[in-house]
Parts: sequence; C-alpha cells; structure tokens
Amino acid sequence: MLLCCMKTIKDVFLNFQQELSEVYDNRETEAIALLVLEEITGMSRAKIKAFPEDDVDGEAAEKIQSILEELKTGRPVQYILGSTEFYGLSFLVNPATLIPRPETEELVEWILSLVGSLKLAVGTGLSVLDIGTGSGCIAISLKKNLPAADITAIDISTDALHTARQNAVINKVKVDFIEQDILKAGKSGSPEVENTSSFDIIVSNPPYVTLEDKLLMHQNVTGFEPHSALFVPQDAPLIFYKAIADYAAENLSPGGFLFFEINENFGKETVELLADKGFTNIVLRKDMSGRDRMVKAVR
Repeated sequence: MLLCCMKTIKDVFLNFQQELSEVYDNRETEAIALLVLEEITGMSRAKIKAFPEDDVDGEAAEKIQSILEELKTGRPVQYILGSTEFYGLSFLVNPATLIPRPETEELVEWILSLVGSLKLAVGTGLSVLDIGTGSGCIAISLKKNLPAADITAIDISTDALHTARQNAVINKVKVDFIEQDILKAGKSGSPEVENTSSFDIIVSNPPYVTLEDKLLMHQNVTGFEPHSALFVPQDAPLIFYKAIADYAAENLSPGGFLFFEINENFGKETVELLADKGFTNIVLRKDMSGRDRMVKAVR
C-alpha cells in the first residue's frame, strides 16, 4: 500500500499488517500500529478503535510511514519512539537498556503487595536494592509507589544508568544509582553499595537468556537489545542468581526478602540454589502466561 493510500486509521492498520507480516504476527502488529497511531496523532486508544474511518493527516501519515520502514528492519517500536510505558509510568528506552516487559510489572506488583500486606512501608526506613536496573523501571516504579522508602539501584552499564537517572527525573522520584558489577561486588576495587547489610528487599531481573534460548528468540530482541543485559553462558545459566544470592545472604536484613525474575526453564534450579544458600519460605510464581517467572525468598 502506498503512502498516498494511507488516509484513514483503518488504512494504517491494513498497511502495517501487510508490510510487517514477515516480522510480527497479527496480534503484535495491531498492538504496534495502535501504539504508533497514539504517539503520532495524539489520539486516545479508545478513539482510534472507535473511529477507524477517521482521516490521518498528511504529516502524520508521513511520520507513520517512516516508522514503518524502520519496523520492517526488526527495530523495536519502543526504540524508534524512544519511550515506553511501564507500571503506568513513562520511561525513556534506547539500545543501552532492555525494553521493560509486562512480566516485570507483575514482579513489581508482587513486591508492592507484600509491602502493603506486611505494612513494611509505614514511616521511613524501608530500604530496597535493585540489581541490574537498566532503564530503572523497577526501582523508579517502587519509589513512585513507596515514596518513604530508600531505593538504591545498580548496573554495570554507564549508558543504562544515564538513562535511568533521566527516567527518575521524568517521574519525579529520588533513586540512588550506582555503577557496579554484581559479579565483582565486595571484591577489591569494586565500588560498594551504600547502606549494605541493611536492605529489607533486594530485587533483580538479571541476564538469564541462554544461547539455546537465543535461537528461539525474535530478531527484534537479539538484534537490537543489549546483549550484556540478556545473555548468560550456556554452561552457567544461573551465574547472576548465584552472585546475587551470595550478596543478599550478606546484605539483606534478617527476615528480608529477595525477589527475582527468572528464566522459565530454570525455576526448579533457582529454588534449589536459594535453598542451598540458606534462604527460606521460597515461592516460585507463574506469570500471566502460566510460565515460571518469579521467585521470592526470605533470608
């Protein structure tokens, strides 16, 4: 379909379906088209869906066509637009950061539910550490919903931390960001996280994709998102979980909570790892798709 024919909202959806059929399935394509229309036209999703015959003006159609050409290369729409939504907040994203996923929103919700049920956030003093923060989506979402808590976040990537700091400003929260490699935490020459030995909650969505998993993944992930935040050696799939569990064993408060997002193929192994390291009350939880995705444990 030529640009001149992309005159209505309906035309845009049809054009996206035709041009992206080899890159995405129909459901994904529709979601992407909706996101692009919402961003470029300023119309609400409800209006876009309710009035498919409404015109898309020439300038907007031109921008949409340009985005479509990038999408055909496999480049994620979030990187093209430069931002995405996570837990009701807006986050800048770029090739230095992973694109936040809905499954990670479930992890944030689990933490907030626990905090609410145990009334951990009464007053001040609740201390949280996010390991491998990336865009800062977990740390910032927690701070936004637990304004009295002290939130610290670390990452190995200078560029990711720059983006995370921008996201904290955009969302008007204070998070302490520190550049650190968790695999070297506590070793000579490694920067130390402040408030060690006093964290009530440690949370991490670390790299967990194996090379075997990579073969099954979409090219828009493997070709564009940061490999250092995604992949682990095939022979050491739990390398980050071991390091973080060791760190948590030393730096969580007694009775403190450790939360992980995990590789669905290593749920049992992750639970066993935590049990071997002395953690108790370990819970393995499935995500909305029924996959083993999250673990909670107590020091």
